[in-house]
Amino acid sequence: MSLSRRSVTQALALGAGSVALGGCATAPPGEPTLDQLARAKGLRFGSTLGSIGRTSRFHDLPYRDLTGRECSVFVAENETKWQALRRDPTKPYDFAAADEMFAWARARGMALRGHTLLWLEPKWLPAWVNALNYGGGDGEAARRVLTEHIRTTCGHFGNSIESWDVVNEAISPETGELHRNVFSAPFGGGSEGGVAQIDFAFRLAREAAPRAQLVYNDYMSWGNESARHRAGVLKLLTELKKRGTPVQALGLQGHISWGNKPGVPADKPAERNAEWRRFLDDVQALGLDLLITEFDVNDRGMPAGIAERDAAVAACAREWLDVTLASPRLHRFLCWGLVNKHSWLQGFEPREDKLPKRGLPYDDQLNPTPLRQAIADALRAMPAR
Repeated sequence: MSLSRRSVTQALALGAGSVALGGCATAPPGEPTLDQLARAKGLRFGSTLGSIGRTSRFHDLPYRDLTGRECSVFVAENETKWQALRRDPTKPYDFAAADEMFAWARARGMALRGHTLLWLEPKWLPAWVNALNYGGGDGEAARRVLTEHIRTTCGHFGNSIESWDVVNEAISPETGELHRNVFSAPFGGGSEGGVAQIDFAFRLAREAAPRAQLVYNDYMSWGNESARHRAGVLKLLTELKKRGTPVQALGLQGHISWGNKPGVPADKPAERNAEWRRFLDDVQALGLDLLITEFDVNDRGMPAGIAERDAAVAACAREWLDVTLASPRLHRFLCWGLVNKHSWLQGFEPREDKLPKRGLPYDDQLNPTPLRQAIADALRAMPAR
């Protein structure tokens, strides 16, 4: 939805304490790190870095140092995904990039997350996996491929990973149904084939990583446009629990925005927040923990001016975080990056005015934005675990 003048004014008031001239922000002297604020409430705060794909963020030393100061949990952006570890099945797995980053994180006492063992949607599987073109009678061959991948990956990292995203984004947001991929037919076809391969992946991960928390990760969010997505995720988790699948937590990616797609009824904030709270409660009622795994704010549709836009981003984040951080079974909070210029959002759904997005807690000069203040305030206000 578009922001009213009143909501923008309120957002500006929220961020006024940290907005400086030119849109940059200054943190109060002696401000604790976000991880220190999180730990005071029984959480740990973290973020991601990457070294492949775009220009290496990991080798941007000031940015890496900032991540080391603010965080105590680390996740590789792309380097532990199947398509990065094994682009060619005729060659060995390539763990070099992940090993370099994880060694840096461990030296600083950071906990490690693994992302992700199986990304269900075909376009995110390695090309050679999609080319296998399994049929309904190829169950044993399909199981061999998944078994080799999960055992090899988990075996390489051993007990150093505290939490694995075992399966990522299995649900179509448009329909609420499971995506189909090359493994669906050999695992039974239809929705059964989807659930069966997810169950198989989690059981393999439990054998290969017996000490790790096992997570289903997805980007369902608040608002009317995400209703089918949320319903599909809850249905999947309910079915997995009935099967005895060793899933232990739901990863809330937390790629949030303040707006609706064309043709979707505009959100009413009170109802939107109530529906999101109900979804989180339903997930926890299944006996599952929660994690915020990839938090950022998409500012598409927000004002162009930096001060107004930063304040709107901060207000959006604070509203979502106040609801989400109230969940008693939530113990980890990770951003998907800390500095705007390194955000994946820069290449995703560009703003109509083509301006760079500002959805992370630090600007390009590594100055804290009002979003950082909103995160800090939400951590201070949340109930302790």
